[in-house]
Amino acid sequence: MTEDRAAVPPSDLTPRIGKVATRELAHHGYTRYEDLTRATAKELLAIHGVGPKAIRILGEELAERGSRFRED
Repeated sequence: MTEDRAAVPPSDLTPRIGKVATRELAHHGYTRYEDLTRATAKELLAIHGVGPKAIRILGEELAERGSRFRED
């Protein structure tokens, strides 16, 4: 079976982070904001296609929801 990474799976993450970051996060099991609380920002940055801008935006979104990334 061929893996289709071009499709962006359903996600509640903000589209402001871009399709590549959204797709790659989903590929690693992060499709909802509560999923992001299981990882550190450093772990997420290690995912290809997820850069500092996406981490900043996601961190802001988590803070608005009263949450944050896991601590190092």
